[in-house]
Amino acid sequence: MKINRIQPMNVNPYERTSRVEKSTKATKKMDQVEISSAAKELQEAAKFSSERLEKVERLKSEVEAGTYTIDARAIAESVLRYYKR
Repeated sequence: MKINRIQPMNVNPYERTSRVEKSTKATKKMDQVEISSAAKELQEAAKFSSERLEKVERLKSEVEAGTYTIDARAIAESVLRYYKR
């Protein structure tokens, strides 16, 4: 006796094609980008870093030239304000 392999029956081929159509429709949506608040803060900090870099370069040139002076009174007042908070 010869037994042939049983072929799978396509019970509802329409259902299979409708699933494929649904998945292709879902991929047509537009991508959206949202920037977090932390990223916005980092972007603002980058603006200040260029100003800070200019100040560091100015102070570096003053130190190398020997014209840099320290205002002890301003430093003391700043330290005092910090610890009074």
